Amino acid sequence: MSVRIIQERLAAYNCKSSLEEEQALREITQEIILAGLGRTDFFGCAGFQGGTCLRVFHSLNRFSEDMDFALCEADTEFALVPYLEQVCLELNAYGYEFEIDDRSKSSEAVRKAFLKDDSVGKLLHLDYRPQTGPMRKLRIKLEVDTNPPAGASYEMPVLDYPFPSAVRVFDLPSGFAGKIHALFCRDYLKGRDWYDFVWYTARRVAINHRLLSAALNQQGPWRGQRVQTDDAWCMAQLKAAIGELDCEQARRDVERFVKPRELPSLELWTREFFLRQCEKLAQRAP
Repeated sequence: MSVRIIQERLAAYNCKSSLEEEQALREITQEIILAGLGRTDFFGCAGFQGGTCLRVFHSLNRFSEDMDFALCEADTEFALVPYLEQVCLELNAYGYEFEIDDRSKSSEAVRKAFLKDDSVGKLLHLDYRPQTGPMRKLRIKLEVDTNPPAGASYEMPVLDYPFPSAVRVFDLPSGFAGKIHALFCRDYLKGRDWYDFVWYTARRVAINHRLLSAALNQQGPWRGQRVQTDDAWCMAQLKAAIGELDCEQARRDVERFVKPRELPSLELWTREFFLRQCEKLAQRAP
């Protein structure tokens, strides 16, 4: 019965390729993991953030691979695996036989683990199943920041699928602060960061500057400098970053995470386009 629920949800995606089918199954699995975490006390101490959060709760038009969380308060003793063990028991009912690959290190603030499964795909009807060789193993990475910067604000929406479950999520201004921090501090180009930047600016979302300032003080080029950000400061830094942006490389990173109908929008990606988006920081939704 539970496998049928996944099959019905997968059919609603109307996948047109093996890549879309793989992305859809990953996303369905991410939602089931969230629901499973919601049956523990995990969201009493942690919040969901990042691209997958935007996809699940705000209908972002791109797929996302990883699941990113941050504790509400620092806890060096936090352990992720006990929660994942409970989630795995929950997911057994849906045909999953997850293997937990714990990559956490006590010396690092971010706890990391992978959930890996090669069983559920065998139970489903997949229109684009590989003709030869085994299916790719489903891998989902989860990360939890155990030493988060101060200042985040949260919401508590209810996830409907596969059963009602309350999930603590970063509110949009806090999520935008995290994205701006990534744009300023990530040591490699990730086009998905710029895709999400366009999403936030198109909706005139405000930046949670208290959170951004704390994050910059904690990690990145401004570490320890106690910079107090505002929109004007962010616009100046963004314009500098856009001036160095390789738009073609950014597009290539995003292409496999969007459906074909979204690809023409990526052709708009020029430095001038991003500068126009940047100007929207000075505007606010009514």
